[in-house]
Amino acid sequence: MKKVSILALHLGYGGIEKSVVNLANALCHDYKVEIISTYRLDEKPAFSIHSNVSVKYLIEKYKPNREEWKRSLKKIRPFTFIRESYKAIVVLLLRRRKTVMAIKENDSDIIISTRALFNRWLGEYGNKKSYRIGWEHNHHHQDEKYIKTLVSSCERLDKLVVVSDSLRSFYKKEFRRKGLKCKCVYIPNMIDRLPEETSSLKEHNLVSIGRFSREKGFVDLIEVFHLIHEKNPDWKLHLIGDGAEKNKIVDLIYQYHLNESVEVHGYLSREQIDEILLQSSIYLMTSYTESFGIVLIEAMSHGIPCVAFSSAEGANDLIANEQNGYLVEERDFEKMATRVLELMKSETKRKKMGKEARKLSTRYTEEQVTGEWLKLLKKRG
Repeated sequence: MKKVSILALHLGYGGIEKSVVNLANALCHDYKVEIISTYRLDEKPAFSIHSNVSVKYLIEKYKPNREEWKRSLKKIRPFTFIRESYKAIVVLLLRRRKTVMAIKENDSDIIISTRALFNRWLGEYGNKKSYRIGWEHNHHHQDEKYIKTLVSSCERLDKLVVVSDSLRSFYKKEFRRKGLKCKCVYIPNMIDRLPEETSSLKEHNLVSIGRFSREKGFVDLIEVFHLIHEKNPDWKLHLIGDGAEKNKIVDLIYQYHLNESVEVHGYLSREQIDEILLQSSIYLMTSYTESFGIVLIEAMSHGIPCVAFSSAEGANDLIANEQNGYLVEERDFEKMATRVLELMKSETKRKKMGKEARKLSTRYTEEQVTGEWLKLLKKRG
């Protein structure tokens, strides 16, 4: 049985991390699979990993301290800033040394990298006989520096897998322009299962899931819900997640006196998330950026219509406007609130869109997407 290694930054909560685990679990029936995780953030991975998949942590003592460093800078704490800066340097040096060593010593037939930085090291230090694949989850947003960094990181790779067809077309042209031999391939992310039961769409619950960081736009979501609540106070908003902006979000909830109408759950198990989705009738996404939006697919798999800002690029690939949900242009809070209120008023419309949402989600099942990966890997693996 051939061996596949997946290079991951960590196995905490996040879309990339969930995708890594889903892929490892899907491939372990055909390959010997290991995940090489740079950091060990918690005692256990955030997502359930199949017993056939082995996990190797490179750094267990230290964790990334970016948020602590930023806080010390913002609050002008010189001694804390010096301590956190020293720790950050140590962590970055350890990351490079440990990851490069792991790549040099790796004997896998196939190695999949999940970051541009890992792509570069894999190309430079990886076994030339192995099948070296980059896996890009982020959107470039026309950021020339980001595009240049990613493209140059793929110079010595065999393939780059991207999660949307628009990204495939974009990077295919960039690779051709730069004369790279690396081929760009589109394979979407997958959901680990299609739930048997779907939401009745009768309950007065809205839901949103994700990391509480600026790019996910949860602060904006509270602003939108404030507008909704003024027109229809009977519905409740459920937020599932955690992160750096949690206090800011909670403060805004109390500022608008929404604490009786918004419930912040923190990170939950898959079973708990399923339970809340089954009791929800509309999914909201206010991300500034979202290259794929696996949470949208998971909500759609429960038959839930979705409303998202078009700034989340992945939402544009998944939401067919007025068919399985709504796309709102220009991050217009009022327009999003209006669209949500339309769905609140019409159970018939929710059910019609929810049915289309469920139908779309069947394209992203483990069976469908794993087949695409197996075709790719067998070309050299």
